[in-house]
Amino acid sequence: MRETSNPIFRSLPKQQGGYAQFGSGVAGAQQVAYQADPYTTQYPPQTGVSRPMTIDDVVTKTGITLGVLSVVAVVSYFLVSSNLALAMPFTLVGSLGGLALVLIATFGRKQDNPAIVLSYAALEGLFLGAISFVLANLVVSGANAGALIGQAILGTIGVFIGMLVVYKTGAIRVTPKFTRMLVAGMVGVLVLMLGNFLLSMFGVGGGAGMGLRSGGTIAIVFSLVCIALAAFSFLIDFDAADQMIRAGAPEKAAWGVALGLTVTLVWLYIEILRLLSYFQQR
Repeated sequence: MRETSNPIFRSLPKQQGGYAQFGSGVAGAQQVAYQADPYTTQYPPQTGVSRPMTIDDVVTKTGITLGVLSVVAVVSYFLVSSNLALAMPFTLVGSLGGLALVLIATFGRKQDNPAIVLSYAALEGLFLGAISFVLANLVVSGANAGALIGQAILGTIGVFIGMLVVYKTGAIRVTPKFTRMLVAGMVGVLVLMLGNFLLSMFGVGGGAGMGLRSGGTIAIVFSLVCIALAAFSFLIDFDAADQMIRAGAPEKAAWGVALGLTVTLVWLYIEILRLLSYFQQR
């Protein structure tokens, strides 16, 4: 199986020839049969053995995760709008808490734990609601905040659907070389983000660091690069999820897929919203 740029997918438990299953013995033999002929192999009922993951599981778990995130984000937005002092704590708690859960899920191999996934969704919703209010109402003055956020949401959905079509039609093939190039690009972006943050802390560039988030030309180019990387990440994540289904990964693994896709969607939305706010400032 090809490696994905999303560490959440990479850390899903694997064994030679496929993904680790719950149960052994007959279940293992049936899994081999399923991979050989997934359309005709029948699974008799077994106690304590998880059924293979399906695309419906992925859609359902992802929908639930995004539903929790969206509800919390709306509540967070209106709470901040009524009390601006909540913006900073909501942003910090949501972003840092979400990052902590992603690290726990990835390195602790708990990415298929629904409690962790849904807790992440709630924390990211807290963060997204607060940061959306700040970017659309405070960073950009005199703009229609609702229209700006709506455009960012539509842009995110459009990119997601577009990349799904690209993947399904095979317009861009997911190859090991493609994956390596994408991972290298993401590492480069991460290094630039950290460098810009540290420089801004020391007052370099008037507190703007390298200008990656200043709203100028460099910031616009940087956001476009981030959007492109997030978009292409979907191709690799779709491919990883598709291969997991083909390999008969257990049903519970769909929570890990939902978590990985949500992480990329959140990143994409933030970058699109930032880009739109830059244009509003000009």
